[in-house]
Amino acid sequence: MTFQNIFQDREYNKKLLRLTFPIALQNLLGAMVAAADALMLGKVNQQVMAAVSLATQVSFIHIIVLCAIANGIAVLGAQYWGKKDIRVLGDIFGLSVQCAVVASLAFFAGTYFFPEKLMLLFAHDENLVRIGADYLRIASWSYLISGISWCYLAIMRVTEHALCSAMISCGAVMMNIVLNAVFIFGLCGVPAMGAQGAALATVIARVLELGICIGICTGKTFIPLKIKMLLTFNYRLFLEFWKYSLPILGSFMLWGVGFTAYTALMGHMGEDAAAANAIAAVVRDLMCCLCNGLAGGAGILIGNELGAGNLERGKLYGDRTMILSFVVGLISTVVILATIPLVSSTLDMTPQAHRYMVGMFMILSFYMIGRCVCTVVINGIFSAGGDTLFDVYSLAVCMWGIALPCAFAGYYLGWHVLIVYACTCLDEVGKVPWVIWHHKRYKWVKNITHD
Repeated sequence: MTFQNIFQDREYNKKLLRLTFPIALQNLLGAMVAAADALMLGKVNQQVMAAVSLATQVSFIHIIVLCAIANGIAVLGAQYWGKKDIRVLGDIFGLSVQCAVVASLAFFAGTYFFPEKLMLLFAHDENLVRIGADYLRIASWSYLISGISWCYLAIMRVTEHALCSAMISCGAVMMNIVLNAVFIFGLCGVPAMGAQGAALATVIARVLELGICIGICTGKTFIPLKIKMLLTFNYRLFLEFWKYSLPILGSFMLWGVGFTAYTALMGHMGEDAAAANAIAAVVRDLMCCLCNGLAGGAGILIGNELGAGNLERGKLYGDRTMILSFVVGLISTVVILATIPLVSSTLDMTPQAHRYMVGMFMILSFYMIGRCVCTVVINGIFSAGGDTLFDVYSLAVCMWGIALPCAFAGYYLGWHVLIVYACTCLDEVGKVPWVIWHHKRYKWVKNITHD
């Protein structure tokens, strides 16, 4: 397998680009709206920004659950779409909406009826709890809606409507940003609402997003959501769906809690370390948009081939995608190193924080190669064949068994900030040999559809 082989296969390149670009764009805009929220609320005052930041931790957990459901759609849906079994694909869509509605109802009930109790899990300051509770009570309505729209967008991606899915999502994001400005600051004659305005903007954007999804999916080439799908329960499909989705949920939980621990650890190492880590995290998340897009696109493309019974082609596409993941990782390395002068000249930081930031960027540039390879191969290639358990094992061993213990040991033993930061990056780099070995075993090359 050579680079020339990859770039000469026009069919592979065309299909992969058509899937990767929209998904990467969705990831990028999602990261941007979070940054815009923080910037606008920070203009109101620091307390409002902090309260909403804490309140959105509930949203983070909700998103993890929805990600597991959406990835379940991608794993099964891509293979059944490759098989051209539209009936089962409709059943998967209906089942995923049922699961999303049940989960979203639970989050709605908690955030609408008990927002103060939830806020007390994250803060004890009365003002933070009050502001965060006001935000959650309004934002709770968006949880009911977003669960369904996530399923719509996921089913669009696996049925060759990834660009349409991205355009809807991007439109909703842009609408959210505009409405944020209107309701937070009180533009266009609307009273300034602060944190409550941010919540209201989110609800309206989600309503519009779902409305567009429903309208577009009435088209002939789309799979519409019918009442019959919601009233039918397929127990066999339910077990099959969660066979692949539960490990994804578990891996997201392990990853989410682990990354939260990393952030808390750096925060306890001083203001300069926390500030430098915050900047490094923003750059890392932006650079990850491309590898997340490649993982999502490759997962659908390879899943289509495996579901259609083209196992050798699926295997070939998997090999090519793994090589591409290294290429994307190297590109990310170059970009991160190139941004150091730009970031340094833009931000007003203390000399110590600046030194930490430069060091973190150097470490991050190496880390991104491992992050890219692991994200694309584990979440894209392995998941395409239903191998969703590997991610749980790798996180349990590399993050929770190696990286976190090393980082905490470094903190308590008084190691240098950059050494502790490097420890938090050990998991992705350490997984690479294991990932390559598991890939070459080709146990992920399988058709998981049923007649």
